[in-house]
Amino acid sequence: MNELVAESRRRIRRRAIKDFLGKLSERRGAWVGVAALTFFLVLAAVPGSLVGPLESVATASGDFLAPPDGQHLLGTDEAGRDVLNLVVHGSRISLTIALISTVISLILGTTVGITSGYFGGKIDTWMMRMTDFFFIVPPFVLALVIAPVFVEVVGRGREILGFRTSLFVILVVIGLTSWSFVARIIRSQTLSLRERPFVDRARVAGSSDASIMLRHILPNLVPQIAANGALVVAGAIYTETALSFIGLGDPLQPSWGTLLSLAQRAGAASAGAWWYLGSPGVCVLTVALGFVLLGNALDDTFNPRRRVIP
Repeated sequence: MNELVAESRRRIRRRAIKDFLGKLSERRGAWVGVAALTFFLVLAAVPGSLVGPLESVATASGDFLAPPDGQHLLGTDEAGRDVLNLVVHGSRISLTIALISTVISLILGTTVGITSGYFGGKIDTWMMRMTDFFFIVPPFVLALVIAPVFVEVVGRGREILGFRTSLFVILVVIGLTSWSFVARIIRSQTLSLRERPFVDRARVAGSSDASIMLRHILPNLVPQIAANGALVVAGAIYTETALSFIGLGDPLQPSWGTLLSLAQRAGAASAGAWWYLGSPGVCVLTVALGFVLLGNALDDTFNPRRRVIP
């Protein structure tokens, strides 16, 4: 009997996944987003296999700000390094920072949102006032203020989880300052879910508040978390790029923002080195657009009120 029930649940789950993928595939934006993100995720996964090790000033293979040619498809920088090599290696740093900071943001936002919406009362009021502060103040402004302080506290030149101090600080700061949007959405959904019959049955059965939130409410929030998570990644990429551009990045582990900063300092714009500025800039815009398109497609698929003919 238990095996039949388990098999029935597996069939229902497979059917639900199939229906979801079918509806998602109807969104042209989803295909564009997935294609763009797949391309850059491959670059970030195996940069060394595609363009060799990260070039340094000592191993530079070109001339000063040389335009694209057969040997250097995206030209060279002010030190003669291949820009294609730098951009491909920079994709790993930029995407890793954006994805990990998004995970931190989703964990914080989901925790605050569920707790606030489920308990209500003074807990809800206090948490929402805190959320309002982070919601009103732009994440970039908060990150700009907090990041230098964190760098001094943690110390320069160290490596934490494979990141040098400045990059690790950017990662943490973005995660700690971009969760308010998620918290508000999760809270609004939790306010509705806590009144559902299955939550009342769980209370009658003696389930604790923590068990109800984790086992009954959280699974129903996964679609919203996934849809909004894709949008948070796009914002995280922009914030990381901006922070690295103003000098908080690490030239030894260059991200796309760091490359833009180096190009600006080298006078690439005045020298007409469009390839140096354009290459990382196009990458940032393409990846951010890919996540936005995918996030909108997921939201349209999960939210019946937004389902329109693609």
